[in-house]
Amino acid sequence: MLSQFTHQHTTRRNKRMLGELYDFAPGTMSIGRLDENSEGLLLLTTDGKVSAAITGNKVEKEYYVELNGEITDAAIQQLCAGIEIGFDGKRYRTRPCRVVRLKPAPNFSFPPRRYRHPGHGPTSWISVTIREGKYRQVRKMTAAVGFPTVRLIRVRIGGVQLGNLEAGEVREVEDLLELVKK
Repeated sequence: MLSQFTHQHTTRRNKRMLGELYDFAPGTMSIGRLDENSEGLLLLTTDGKVSAAITGNKVEKEYYVELNGEITDAAIQQLCAGIEIGFDGKRYRTRPCRVVRLKPAPNFSFPPRRYRHPGHGPTSWISVTIREGKYRQVRKMTAAVGFPTVRLIRVRIGGVQLGNLEAGEVREVEDLLELVKK
């Protein structure tokens, strides 16, 4: 499912859109996006100011990331310090962030988007918490340190947690900006 409501910006008409999930209020927009291969928490609003406040650099976004291979302590340190990635045809140094190895691996109630044959070698899981959000940033960061992303799940935006929401589940909340600040 794509993080948009209509097919205006894509020629891929066979993809499902957010508008199919629920009868959203007119003018509803996603706050940030999840790329086509990512999963997890997506916040929606009808208020552009709320969207701008949340997508800015003041609100943390946390991702659980399954990596190809067993990540090393050195790679985790590189990610934490900030790493150079490509963005809009230029080199960009990410801001320092928090990276924690997840053991045991997280267990989600929804299956992965893609089947991964167990014979493809070991994987490891990390939690990455950033305050920015460049296009495919976390994927580019992990690839830059030699551990490509296999699965990416956004689990938290500010004080709002994915928790036990199922894939495609919609939950209305009051005062989203206050919830995010918690």
